[in-house]
Amino acid sequence: MTAAIERGKPMDGASLVSAAIGAITRHIRENELAPGDKLPSEATLSKELNVSRTVIREAFQSLAAMRLIELAAGKRATVCHLDHGAMSLLIEHGVHTEQINVQQIYDVRRTIEMRTATLAALRRTDAEAKLILSHAKAMKAEFNNSEAVMEHDLAFHLEIAKASRNPIFWLIVGAFQDVIRHTWPVGWKSRPSDAERHDHNKTHLDLAEAIAAGDPQTASQLMAKHFDDSIKALLAAGVS
Repeated sequence: MTAAIERGKPMDGASLVSAAIGAITRHIRENELAPGDKLPSEATLSKELNVSRTVIREAFQSLAAMRLIELAAGKRATVCHLDHGAMSLLIEHGVHTEQINVQQIYDVRRTIEMRTATLAALRRTDAEAKLILSHAKAMKAEFNNSEAVMEHDLAFHLEIAKASRNPIFWLIVGAFQDVIRHTWPVGWKSRPSDAERHDHNKTHLDLAEAIAAGDPQTASQLMAKHFDDSIKALLAAGVS
C-alpha cells in the first residue's frame, strides 16, 4: 500500500494535496493498475497517507481533471483510459491567452500528421482504411453542409492517427480538435470559390485512397499539400 506522506515540516493544504497526488500516481504505477482498475477508497487512502479525507478528495478531483482517474458518485475511483481532454484544455488555454497561435498549431499538426499518414498507409487494417475513406466521401457528399463537412474532416484526421498505431499521435491530434472547430469555418469561408472547396475535399479523398492502397510516400505528400493549402487559406483570412 502507498506509504504515508512524510511531514517533517508543516505543510499547507495545497502541499498536502500535491503530495497526495504524487502518492496516488505512484500507487497506480507500483501496483501496475490498468484502465478500469479500482483505486483504494478515500477512507483507506486517508488512513494510509495520514491526511484528511478532504485532502484525498481534492487530490482525486485534480487527477480526474487531468483525466488520469475516473470519478462516479457512489463508486470507487478507477484508472482512466487515455484521453486527450486535458491536453486539449492546455492548448485552448495557450491560444486564448496568446501564448501560442494558430499558425504554430498548424505547423505542429503538419509535421505530426505527415507522419500519421505515412504510418497509417503502412499499418491500417482494411476496416480502418474503409472508415477513413468513408469520411472523405462524406465530405464530398455533404458539400453544401459545411458543419457536416467539418465534423467528417475532424473524424478523418483522428481515424488516420488511430490507424498509425501510435496512441501518442492520437492524443495529440485529438487535443487539437477543439481549437480547430473555431478555425476550420474561417478557412472554409476564406477559400474564394467552390472549386477550391471541392479541391480541399478531393485532397482528402486522394489521401484516403493512398492510405487504402498502402502508399506511404503519396499519403505523406498529400497530407503536406493539405496543410499548406489550409495555412494559406487561414493567412488569407488574417488568422495568425
